[in-house]
Amino acid sequence: MAHSITPAAAPTTAPPVAVTPISLKAVAPWAAFFGVLMLVLLYFVGAEQGAVAVISGETVHEWVHDGRHLLGFPCH
Repeated sequence: MAHSITPAAAPTTAPPVAVTPISLKAVAPWAAFFGVLMLVLLYFVGAEQGAVAVISGETVHEWVHDGRHLLGFPCH
């Protein structure tokens, strides 16, 4: 069986796609949500222990212990 080799198709150019900009009003709620989420995470990793603890006990401290050392927070 012989296979014939066909020449490669000529490259075609696609028409330019219009990009719709995202407004600040659409991004602001998401930015606020993730900002608050990061502050809560920073609190739990960096300050949740001892006298300033929101949750009593050592549970939160043990869950974030390695992350605390990785980020350079002292804990004991």
